[in-house]
Amino acid sequence: MSLSNRHTLVLSASDVEAIVTEVGMDEIMDQLIGNMTEAFNNFDANKTIIPTRSGFNYTQPELGLIEWMPLHDVGDKMVVKMVGYHPNNPKKYDLPTIVSTISNYDTKTGHLKSLVDGVFLTALRTGSASAIASKLLAHPKSETLGLIGCGAQAITQLHALSRIFPLKKVIFYDIDEATCQSFKNRVAILELPVEYELQPIEQIVATADIICTATSIDIGEGPLFEKCPSKDHLHINAIGSDFPGKTELPIDFLKQSYVCPDFPDQAIKEGECQQLAAEDIGKDLFYCMKNVAQFKHLQKERTVFDSTGLPLEDLIVMDLFLAYAEKMKLGQLIEIETMSEDAKNPYHFVKKERTIDIKQSLKIKQLEYLERNET
Repeated sequence: MSLSNRHTLVLSASDVEAIVTEVGMDEIMDQLIGNMTEAFNNFDANKTIIPTRSGFNYTQPELGLIEWMPLHDVGDKMVVKMVGYHPNNPKKYDLPTIVSTISNYDTKTGHLKSLVDGVFLTALRTGSASAIASKLLAHPKSETLGLIGCGAQAITQLHALSRIFPLKKVIFYDIDEATCQSFKNRVAILELPVEYELQPIEQIVATADIICTATSIDIGEGPLFEKCPSKDHLHINAIGSDFPGKTELPIDFLKQSYVCPDFPDQAIKEGECQQLAAEDIGKDLFYCMKNVAQFKHLQKERTVFDSTGLPLEDLIVMDLFLAYAEKMKLGQLIEIETMSEDAKNPYHFVKKERTIDIKQSLKIKQLEYLERNET
C-alpha cells in the first residue's frame, strides 16, 4: 500500500504560517480570489453536492455551536469542515471566536487523506467570498470601506477588498474599546495606503460605499443600527449572522435592498434571510455570477451579500494550501487509521515477536509527550 493510501497529511498552523510567509499575503489572497471565482462560475450542483450544514447550538457551558459543513466532489473526494463558534473565547480563553479544522476524505476508500487548520483558512476564504460578491454588486469605484466589528474576520475582509477596490479610507467601529484601539496595529501588516478613522455605526452607514458587518452580537439583540441614511449604492457584506436568531441588519434595510445569499437554504435558517419572506430574497451568488449582465444595474443600488459560509469555499482554500504544501514539502504524514497487514484481523499487530518493539516505541512516545508538555 502506498504512503498516500496509508497516511494522513496533517497541515498544522505552523505549516500554514510558513506558506503565507514564503508566498506572501497578497499573492495568496489574489490566487484564492481567482480560484474561488473560477469555482463559483463553474459550479455544477450535480458534480459538487453541498448539503446545508448541521450541528449543535447550546448555551451551557458557554454560548456557542459546533457544526459540520460537508461537500461531496463526486468521483473524487468528500470534504468536511468542523467549525465552532464561541463568542466568549477571546475574553475567557484567549482563543479565536471561530475554531475549525478541514478534513479531506477519499471517496474510493473512505481514507482520511488530509487534515488542515481551518482557523486561518476560514478567515481567508470568508474575506475572499466578500471580495467576489462585492466586485459583482458594489459600485466599481468604491473608495470608503466601513467595518462594523473589528475582530479577526475584519482583517481579512479589508485585505480581500483592498485587492479589488481602490480604497482610500477605512472607517471602523467595535463595541469593545480595546478591539478598536488595537485595530490599526493589527492591520498595519497589510501596508495599505488608506486613512483609518474610528466612527459611530450611524456615520459608517451614512458615508461608506461598502460595509462589512462581522460582529458577535447576541441572539435577538440585533439589528446593529436602525433607520439611517446611506448612499444609494451602499453594498453590505453581512458576515456575522451565523446562528439561528442572530441577525445584524434591520429588516427595513433588507427589504429596500437586493439581498443575494451565498446559500439560500442555509441563509433562511442562520443568515439575514431568516428575517425575510421568499419573495424578498434575490438570486444566489452562483446564479448572479453566471448571469452578470442581468445584475450590472445593482452596482448603483443598495445590495446585501448574505454570507453564511460555503463548504465550496473551504474546498478551494484547502486545495490551494495543500498544493503549496506539496510544492514546499510541508506537513506531517501520520498513520492515524489502523491499516492491518491482514484486513480481516483487527489484532494483526499483537504478535510475540513484535511485543518488545511496540513497548519500546511506547516508551519513546511517552518521553516525547513529557518533553512537549514541559516546554
